[in-house]
Amino acid sequence: MDAIAARVAEGATVDFRPSGSSMVPLIRSGDLVTVAPVDPARLEVGDIVLARVAGMVYLHLVSALDPTKGRVQISNNRGRINGWTGRERVFGICVAVRGDPRPGALAKAVAPEPEAQASDHDPAGSSDR
Repeated sequence: MDAIAARVAEGATVDFRPSGSSMVPLIRSGDLVTVAPVDPARLEVGDIVLARVAGMVYLHLVSALDPTKGRVQISNNRGRINGWTGRERVFGICVAVRGDPRPGALAKAVAPEPEAQASDHDPAGSSDR
C-alpha cells in the first residue's frame, strides 16, 4: 500500500485490488478499485480515501472532519476508528469500485498529469486494517 500511496501522491491515478474484509460491502477483497489524487479540502464524511494513519496506509472511510485543525478521521466500514490524520496524509480518493463510479468522488479528484497515469493490478494492497 505504501508504493500505491506514493504513486497517487505523485499525481497518478492507480487501479489495484486490495485485500481484506473491513470495507465490505463497499469494497470486497480483490475488487478492482481506482484511486485518484484528491483535493483534501473537498472531502466529505463517507468518502473512501487512501490515507496514512498512525504509520499505516488504509483504503478506508472518512468518518469525521475537523476543518479547524485540518484533519480527517479514518474508519473502516465495520465501525472501527483508525484515528485522525492530517489532510496532507490523505493521498487519494476512491473514484470507482469494480468499474462503477463512486458518486461525487470524481469531482473531488485532482486532475492527474498525463504522464502520471498508472495501473497496478498487484493484489498485495490491503484495505483490511
